Amino acid sequence: MALKLTTSYIADSLSLFAYYKRLAERAMDQISDEQLFRQLDAESNSIAIIVKHLSGNMCSRWSDFLTTDGEKPSRNRDDEFVSPPTTRNELLRMWEDGWSRLMGTLEEITDADLDRIVTIRGEAHSVMQAINRQLAHYPHHVGQIVLLARHFAGESWQSLSIPRNDSDQFNRKVASGELSQR
Repeated sequence: MALKLTTSYIADSLSLFAYYKRLAERAMDQISDEQLFRQLDAESNSIAIIVKHLSGNMCSRWSDFLTTDGEKPSRNRDDEFVSPPTTRNELLRMWEDGWSRLMGTLEEITDADLDRIVTIRGEAHSVMQAINRQLAHYPHHVGQIVLLARHFAGESWQSLSIPRNDSDQFNRKVASGELSQR
């Protein structure tokens, strides 16, 4: 992730969320449709289930963010862990819906809103705390998506960062200007 100097917490948060969204997408792009829905065992979540959960969380948290509780009465969190969409296209529509709500909301608020109070499950949070809560939650699940995709892709996996045993070559490319970001 290339550093973009900013003094705006909101701009930085938008950049971080976009980075993690793209990281998960790059991982999901490397596996088959069938692998999106595969579970390692009966008690584990498939990538599709993780996507469904993230989308449900995002739709709940970021809809009417400043004016209603982040845990909407219409959300059925338990349902997020069963019966994901059955196709990649349906799954990615759900994924985009959640992310567009998050990004749209963050684009509408400003750093002046950071000390405003919002609630999540009836618990008060500053806007900054609520954003931080999700900046901890979503990358956790993106890491799960990346790990599962890496496992399923096997030897065909293309590294999402610096490939193993390639640090020196990567550093030389950066130093020479040949590579500005990964």
